[in-house]
Amino acid sequence: MKKIVYCLTASVFLLFLLPWLAATFAANDAGMILSVLLLFAVNPMYSIFVGIAAGKHVKTLWWLPLVTTLIFLAGVWTFWDMGEPAFLWYGGCYLLLSSAAILLRAFANKKRAGSQLFE
Repeated sequence: MKKIVYCLTASVFLLFLLPWLAATFAANDAGMILSVLLLFAVNPMYSIFVGIAAGKHVKTLWWLPLVTTLIFLAGVWTFWDMGEPAFLWYGGCYLLLSSAAILLRAFANKKRAGSQLFE
């Protein structure tokens, strides 16, 4: 339960508050650089991390990538551009990265332990 709270807190900070900080306090050029850094480096790496964390207990944590994607969409639509369809593509890619990481972690756990896939 503690790990879920930590993960959701980190999701809110990275995917909701960082876009707000980039939109509010950064100058135009710096804000653009921060936005690109968030969209192409920080968010994909965090999505993979969430997938790896959720892959340890797939049956109970399968929803975690969905929630992080929704937090991402809430953050960018609130602070950058409401309803921009391009952010749906980014969110979908982050969800795919998380899902792939879940499956890889689950298969690695199965191979290592020799047990059922979705325990």
